[in-house]
Amino acid sequence: MGDREKRDADIRDKIVNLLDQQQATKFHKQFLMLHVYEQALIFVNLDEKQRARVYRYLTPAELADTFNAIEEEPEDVAKYFQEMSTKYAAGVISEMYTDNAVDILAYVDNVSLNKYLRLLPRENAAEIKEMLHYEDKTAGAIMATEFVKIVVNQTARSALHVLKKAAVDAETIYYSYVVDADDKLIGVVTLRDLLISDDDLLIEEIMNNQVMSVKVDEDQEDVAKTIRDYNFLAIPVTDYDEKMIGIITVDDIIDVIDEESAEDYSGLAGVDTEESTTNPFKSASKRLPWLVTLLFLGMSTATLISHYEQLVSEASILAVFISSITGTAGNAGTQSLAVAVRKLASKDDDDGLFKTIITELLTGLIIGVITGLTIFIIVGIWKSNFVLGFVIGLAMMCAIIVANLAGSIIPMAMDKMGFDPAVASGPFISTLSDLTSVLIYFNIASLFLSFIVKK
Repeated sequence: MGDREKRDADIRDKIVNLLDQQQATKFHKQFLMLHVYEQALIFVNLDEKQRARVYRYLTPAELADTFNAIEEEPEDVAKYFQEMSTKYAAGVISEMYTDNAVDILAYVDNVSLNKYLRLLPRENAAEIKEMLHYEDKTAGAIMATEFVKIVVNQTARSALHVLKKAAVDAETIYYSYVVDADDKLIGVVTLRDLLISDDDLLIEEIMNNQVMSVKVDEDQEDVAKTIRDYNFLAIPVTDYDEKMIGIITVDDIIDVIDEESAEDYSGLAGVDTEESTTNPFKSASKRLPWLVTLLFLGMSTATLISHYEQLVSEASILAVFISSITGTAGNAGTQSLAVAVRKLASKDDDDGLFKTIITELLTGLIIGVITGLTIFIIVGIWKSNFVLGFVIGLAMMCAIIVANLAGSIIPMAMDKMGFDPAVASGPFISTLSDLTSVLIYFNIASLFLSFIVKK
């Protein structure tokens, strides 16, 4: 254990001991001295009895900061609200950032949700109700409504006064967003701009009117790409009338990138990599449907092999190399798939995607030729039959080219049809390449059968 890990463990033990000893004042002081991330780590590892004491020792506003930093799944965090009194839970919700609160409340039953909303300030309740209706994984679903808004005809002095008042609740104060009389977004001013400008200058003279924003229904992946490309700390969200309704900060985008990466990896693996259950039956129930589907697809490969049973009986040596050809082609196809899914995730243009297909085709050709020549020499020397080596090498080359092509085209085709390209997972491509590889292998072998079988 490193120095930092040891220090963190000591702090956690000290805080928990204070809680167990019911030393409310010391616990309150020591807990609030910690960074909210550390507070969240401690809180999620407490048992129900210990958490009940936390609810007595901390105010809703103090616990809200901790809840903003909790990184557990929202449905798991929602369970904590059930342990609190309705009034206390509503207090925590009202003090949280709206986007974080909405993520959790999406997993609260309607009866409890209505109880909480009735106890919230009317404006907060209205914002939460509206955000709960936004489609999942869109800008509206991940935006925060706590931002600094100033009007175009203010002075810098006046804007700083507004900023100072709004700073208590705002997600970020580095950007102040400029709106007109109709609340339409028309510009942005940084904190630095306000600090170095003359107090009597009007905001319209300071602001940058080339402000970039995203629509409320824009996909979160597109929002993440925009923030990444432009290195924004935050980006404003507008409705269909160009009125500003929220902001998305870079910390939320980091979560989005992690989530999307996990989904893509899950697709490539054909399993939910975020799965946290320790119940083997539950894990099996989630994985079985996909595996059974692949089993039936794999049976088609077995059926195809049985179709060439006569060919194998005449040249039994052919059976030895089936797994080598199908395995190598499957690996090549999975590599191509990973590249294609990555390109799609980066939202390259259509020309870029077409170039990817051509590149993967040429890559498959190069890999196929080199791999084919290698196996040709090995088999030729090993079995003293260079015709057999040629058949194996040619089949492997063709199988790799086809697998590379399938690995790049299939996810792109699925994306064009509106399906998640990650569904074209590694196991699926591998199973599909088995089928095509066997077909290619036995068709080539049948052409050279008389040279392979020694009389």
